[in-house]
Amino acid sequence: MVTLRALALADAPALTRIYSGASIRHTTGKPLTAHLQLEQAHDKIRAALARAAETPRAQWSWGILHESDLIGLISLRRRTPTMGTISYILRDDSWGHGYATHAAHQVVTAAFTAAGLTRLEAMHHPDNPASGRVLTKVGFTRVGTSDRDTEAGTVPYELYALEASGI
Repeated sequence: MVTLRALALADAPALTRIYSGASIRHTTGKPLTAHLQLEQAHDKIRAALARAAETPRAQWSWGILHESDLIGLISLRRRTPTMGTISYILRDDSWGHGYATHAAHQVVTAAFTAAGLTRLEAMHHPDNPASGRVLTKVGFTRVGTSDRDTEAGTVPYELYALEASGI
């Protein structure tokens, strides 16, 4: 069973494990710095909590829990009044169990109901096809690529979309 919940400052140690190792290999974010991990995790949580208090709300972030274990993070960002993006990261030892798919289903529902969005987009690194399979299982369709600047240069990320009318 996968549940989502708001982050809390006590989640910082779990967040340091999520943002490390293989989990961050194909993300556009920066890994947490070794000697500053806990402080940076607290900063990420504080930023998520501050965004949750904004009106109008432009971003939602939830911890992904399997039983009581925080195994990942999933976010919904409003990019226009009707379009948003989702992104997620899971601790590498939790891959392959369907947790991201279950979490993404929940966020899609929230996006098209509570947030009032009518279109969602998501993307993944071309070397991370498992993330594309998650998006496809949730109902997204591959619509092309989007160039992203990374430390390795420009990378054509796989771009997916989902319309509210398509679910």
